Formats: sequence, C-alpha cells, structure tokens
Amino acid sequence: MHKRILRRTLLAASLAVSGLLSLPGAALAQDASATAAKSATAQTAKPNVVVLATGGTIAGAGASTVNSATYTAAKVPVDKLLAGLPELAQVANVRGEQVFQIASESFTNDNLLTLAKRVSQLSKQADVDGIVVTHGTDTLAETAYFLSLTVHTDKPIAVVGSMRPGTALSADGALNLVNAVSVAGSKDAKGKGVLVTMNDEINTARDVNKDINIQTGAFKSQWGPLGMVVEGKNYWFRAPVKRHTNQSEFNIDSIDKLPQVDIVYAYGSVQPTAVNALVDAGAKAIVHAGTGNGSVADRMVKPLQDARAKGTLIVRASRVPYGFVLRNAEQPDDKYDWVVAHDMRPEKARILTMLALTKGASTAELQRMFWEY
Repeated sequence: MHKRILRRTLLAASLAVSGLLSLPGAALAQDASATAAKSATAQTAKPNVVVLATGGTIAGAGASTVNSATYTAAKVPVDKLLAGLPELAQVANVRGEQVFQIASESFTNDNLLTLAKRVSQLSKQADVDGIVVTHGTDTLAETAYFLSLTVHTDKPIAVVGSMRPGTALSADGALNLVNAVSVAGSKDAKGKGVLVTMNDEINTARDVNKDINIQTGAFKSQWGPLGMVVEGKNYWFRAPVKRHTNQSEFNIDSIDKLPQVDIVYAYGSVQPTAVNALVDAGAKAIVHAGTGNGSVADRMVKPLQDARAKGTLIVRASRVPYGFVLRNAEQPDDKYDWVVAHDMRPEKARILTMLALTKGASTAELQRMFWEY
C-alpha cells in the first residue's frame, strides 16, 4: 500500500515539473538565455576597432550652436566622444585611447613619431582589426601621409576629423567618426593603406588635402576619391597605385628622430633671406614652394645653388594646389642636382623628404621616391 502511494507521489511530482517547464515564465527564461547567447556571438563577430584621439575640432566646443568656425579645439576627451555615439556599438567593438589633446597646427615631428609608433604597435595585435585616428584638420593630411609611409600593416587605418565642433548646428564630426569606424572595421578596406574619411568620401592619405577652411567638404584629391561610405557600406571606385604601408621602405619601428626639413614660399619680390637663414640653422633639405610649375625667381637660383653646394637638398614643389611639377622644365634640375616633388604639395613633400633623409638618400634616390610614393 505504501509503495503504491510512493509511486503515485513520484509520478505527480514528475508531472508537476514537466508542467512547470511548459509555463510562460520558463519559456521566457529560455528565450532570454538564447538571446544573450546570440548577443554574445554578435559582439564577438563585430570587428575590433581602436580609436586613437589626438584632439582637433572633432573634440572641440564652441560658445553656442551657431559657432561653426569660432570655437576651442581639443576640449572633449575620447571617452566622452565615444560615449556620445551609441551608434558605434552597432558597427564595431570600439575602445579609445587619448594619445594627445592638441590642435593640429601645433603638431610636431615628435608627435608624428609617437602617434605612428602607437599605430604600429596596435596593428600587430591579433585583437585589433582596424585603427581610427581622430585629428585636427589643419595638418590631418600630413599626418595621414606620414602614417601611410611608415606603418607596415594591411589592416585599415582611417584618419578622421571634422570641420565643425560637436556643439555647432549641422556638426559633421559624429557621422565622420561613425564612417571612419565603419571603414576601419571593414574587410574590403584591407590593404588599401591609410584612408581619410571625411564628408562621406574615402580618400587615400597620399592624395587628399585640405582645400577649404570653413566648409564640411574641405578635403579634396585632384585625382578623385577612392570611394564613398554611405550608411555603413563602402562603395569603391578606384585603388591607390603608389607605394604605401607594407610596400614602403620606411618603417616607424626603426625611426626615432626626423631631420630638419623646411619650406620656403615663393611670392612676388621674394628675397633669399629665408633660404640663407634656414641653411645657417641646419636645414638638411629645403622644399621650395614655387609659383606655377615650381618656378624659381632669378634672384633665388643662386642662393638655392649655394645651399645645395653646402649639402642641403633642394626640392622644387609648387604653391599651386593642382597639377604637378615637371623635371627640367622651369629649371635645369639635372644640372643643379635638384629634385622635383611631382604632384606632392610642399607640406607633404617635406614629409617624404624627412623620411628619405633618415635613410641617407641621395638626390637620385629622393627623386626616385617622389616618383614611387
């Protein structure tokens, strides 16, 4: 009798447990567990992107919403910058580092070295799929070009800034940054070198320059953008053909100092005062930002020849934003042992010349580099 009661009790308990599992609460618990598992999988599947912040307008703030051109740069730290963009979590697993907090017109050679070395370190980490550098727009193109020449990786590196502070009406920084993270985390950007993502366009660091100082469409390349990024999707139309990143003969891991290279600007009635002063100050090379096709005024030829005779390399560039300088056209470059910067603007010609001098490049070697990079 007692055995029969025990069996009935066990059967009833079994049915009760079975019934509990079919209740809505249990089902909800199972659903929640499945959702959490899916969320964890999705989180793991997203690319890992590191944002290196250096300051600039993208981290700036104005006194009011109508101050789009009058503001203080480099005020907002990277953690607040990222926290203000919850949309980033839909694009990638993002973390930030504050490398500098400065306006980019104050960037120095030491800043370039520090930043490039950190980018190089991160690019070697297996848990990093792409890198974004936030930067002030004044020297953004120079820094991007420096990174493209010195960091050996095929992982995407996107350099981004904004023309308006985040406090302004129609601020462009938020979308620019989301686009940069999207590009840096995308597989189709791999191997394309350092990219600049501004105003929906994707430009190669080599070609892009800041051409306008108060409009959001400020960054242009005379050869056109590589593509566009729209709603998180990249649309590519061309690829860079010049040497960069993994193909470069320069490596930031072995560069600890940059030589002095200066720029002399040409204008009507220009005098050789700047050339002479820079040679006396120890300039290893001078980039002459000439008029037209890199033209050199008659009174400047002899001072530049004298500078070359003292060992200072002379690079003939142009202050004209588009086109390129022809060798032996305006000046007999072969005869004077000068170099032409090809389509490189003076400030970028300075970047390449500095790196060339770290390898002890001769005039012929430097000219070869201007053709290849």
